[in-house]
Amino acid sequence: MEDTYKGIPVSPGVTIGRVFVLDDVRTRIPRRVVGEHSTERETGRLRDALEASQLELTEICAQAEKELGMEAAKIFAFHQGMLADKHLTEPMFKRIEGERVAAEYAVQEQFRVLADMFASKGDSAFRTKVDDVWDLERRVLKHLIGEHVMGIARLTEAAVVVARDLTPSQAAGLPRDKVLGFVTETGGPTSHTAIFARALGIPAVVGAEGVSDGIEEGDLLVLDGDTGAVIADPSDETIEQYRGYIREEEAYALSLEDLADLPSETKDGVRVKLLGNIEFPEEADVVVRNGGDGIGLYRTEYLWLTSDHEPTEEEQYEAFSDCVHRSNGLSVTLRTYDLGADKYTQERALNPERNPFLGCRSIRYCLQNLGMFKRHLRAILRASAHGPVKIMFPLITNVMELRQARMVLLDVMEDLSEDGLAYDKDVEVGMMVETPAAAIMATSYARETAFFSIGTNDLVQYVLAVDRTNERVASLYSPAHPAVLRMIKDVVRAGRRREVPVSICGEVAGETLYTMLLMGLGLRSLSVTPSRIPYLKRVVRSVDIGSCERLARTACSFDSERQVTAYLRDQARKIIPDVVGGRSAESDWF
Repeated sequence: MEDTYKGIPVSPGVTIGRVFVLDDVRTRIPRRVVGEHSTERETGRLRDALEASQLELTEICAQAEKELGMEAAKIFAFHQGMLADKHLTEPMFKRIEGERVAAEYAVQEQFRVLADMFASKGDSAFRTKVDDVWDLERRVLKHLIGEHVMGIARLTEAAVVVARDLTPSQAAGLPRDKVLGFVTETGGPTSHTAIFARALGIPAVVGAEGVSDGIEEGDLLVLDGDTGAVIADPSDETIEQYRGYIREEEAYALSLEDLADLPSETKDGVRVKLLGNIEFPEEADVVVRNGGDGIGLYRTEYLWLTSDHEPTEEEQYEAFSDCVHRSNGLSVTLRTYDLGADKYTQERALNPERNPFLGCRSIRYCLQNLGMFKRHLRAILRASAHGPVKIMFPLITNVMELRQARMVLLDVMEDLSEDGLAYDKDVEVGMMVETPAAAIMATSYARETAFFSIGTNDLVQYVLAVDRTNERVASLYSPAHPAVLRMIKDVVRAGRRREVPVSICGEVAGETLYTMLLMGLGLRSLSVTPSRIPYLKRVVRSVDIGSCERLARTACSFDSERQVTAYLRDQARKIIPDVVGGRSAESDWF
């Protein structure tokens, strides 16, 4: 029987493959039945694993008492007590003998019983012990099946990755040639992990509740990154239906290849720049190959998120200069570190913030870590000697932040000059508009910046008070909200008055459903995932600016995002049906 889960589609495309379960918090062991004469061997394995775990805990407990004191040691003493309790261990042996299952499966099932018992207690003192249960479970399983054999090292064949959550560093660590797509229970459409999936060009679905509990490793899975459907154990009819979708998409993508050498301009000759959003230098190759006009957003923080240490100046310089060289003379806009709200930074903080999205993140984080910030700016400036580079500061909310960041940049320029190192002394410096404060004060900022880039991922989040990584409120996150459209329009108008170029680099810029609207609002520069450039170029070359402006005026007259998206979908089907028609028009990621 087919099992269908519904999630949030975050990276388009369809794939069919076997499941690989990745779960660093809990290990999911498939039920494996052993032969009648193998039960004695399995009980022996279990006995050895329990003894080894007790010995390990004794050593850790003694070390903890010596180095951290008696209170810390009590934690491991509690673990020892649990493991010595026959009410916990005897059912494991009985399950092996009665059901003839592997020892690791018996261990997992009995620890799950214990965890459920603690979780069901009304007293919070009991509920807090659940984490202890899972920690002890991992310890015993380690002695049964090896250290972290459940990790990514087990992925040896192409598969669809299923996980409760994927951090950016985990996503970046996935072997690209073996991941057909991935689905998680948590996350939103503009999370770092979703962005990474689009950069890889693989289908992805997030926020699929229950998927990691209901799907076993090795199951056949259909993953639909266009609609958010995740289908386990699909029927032959379903498989053939989705194979048809795959063939259609491949044929359409092939038809777009001819657009690479054609200019991105409307029927009436208006030029619209199509730039690429990238995380890694090699993605610049895709931008060039797809006929892009440059790099509109290099998310430099991925150097942090995919590493276990602060990237050195040389490591940064090598990555940035590599990107500049790969861009073949096209402009590269490097956004300075957007750190602080991500799990990487919070997990390593001495005092993690309760609400990091409203805390010390982005430019605030950099200005409070000046040593790191200066090393970062040195690397960027040194790379600017190899080709056209622009610098962009994120999450500016007041003019003093912008001025302070520019002062730090000037200090770094002076240092480089004293060191005799080459850099572009006329490098353009711009800012992202990601908050209501920046959008409302755009006219003031336009006096002090070379360009604006509207980051709708965060702008939508802050305007609508919706956590963009929270799958529970994903339905409320909409770039079509009238308040968001009004702010975009105001920023574009402020830029025009001061002759400050304005681009848009949020994920909405890559959605063909919104292309005509954005052009109608006055935007002439869209920065998108590199793989989306051909799709947008087809739209740009299919319309004229007059039609886009009329569409934008009508869309901005509505008072709800549902009316806006319904109208955009209706108009797009009439004008460019081959781009937004069919299945993608029903979802288009948001």
